Amino acid sequence: MILLSFDIEEFDMPFEYGKAIDFQDQIAISIAGTIAILDLLSKHNIKATFFSTVTFAINASQLMQRIVDEGHEIASHGFYHSDFDKKHLKESREKLEEITGQKVIGFRMPRMQPVDEKEIFIAGYQYNSSINPTYIPGRYNNFNKPRTYFMEENVLQIPASVSPFFRFPLFWLSFHNLPLWLYRYLCKITLKKDGYLNIYFHPWEFTDLNQKERFNFPRFVYKNSEEKMIKRMDNLIVWMLSNNYKFGTFKDLLKKIKNKN
Repeated sequence: MILLSFDIEEFDMPFEYGKAIDFQDQIAISIAGTIAILDLLSKHNIKATFFSTVTFAINASQLMQRIVDEGHEIASHGFYHSDFDKKHLKESREKLEEITGQKVIGFRMPRMQPVDEKEIFIAGYQYNSSINPTYIPGRYNNFNKPRTYFMEENVLQIPASVSPFFRFPLFWLSFHNLPLWLYRYLCKITLKKDGYLNIYFHPWEFTDLNQKERFNFPRFVYKNSEEKMIKRMDNLIVWMLSNNYKFGTFKDLLKKIKNKN
């Protein structure tokens, strides 16, 4: 099963690179990218999971309705993307349910940062996808975590996919920078080993990130963004479908695991 997910949020990443960006621009860029994503998913008739901040959902309510109407899953990405308090866990779930009318059972911490699993359970979530089980200097050091899903504090942990050997991460930056044939190969061997593939992206990747004065992003961030990103994602989906890989939401995986047990 292919678990394709998108973290939809206010586009605050320029702040990490010393650039200010107006809030309305943050929302507008994320909306534009989310529309591109939904158009691609609709083209291929596949479902995905959207981890949304409440801030984005409030400011893009019509788009959230489209996500729900087209059969995708909504999960929580927190209340804000750059501010966190444990009370936001429950508040974000409840507010997203109010906005979308869909039961929210999953959570992903912004920037895949650590979060207390006991608090995740108390807040009413059934699964958490906040672990990148690899090592990336200055960001992650999770070699001690399992590669594949496991239970912790009554919550199903669904780490982002990494390759079976060397734990090479298959997250968004890898997709931008690896040759597409190599990324596909890593997906293939990981899917064969694990039985599922959990890869995640962001809407702003589908917009023009090559704006040095505006965003100050290094090349490895803006490489293959905008139209190139849309084409690469389209290519990846076509390849996956041609191999008869099945797409599903995190809810689908959870149901499959429960039925298996």
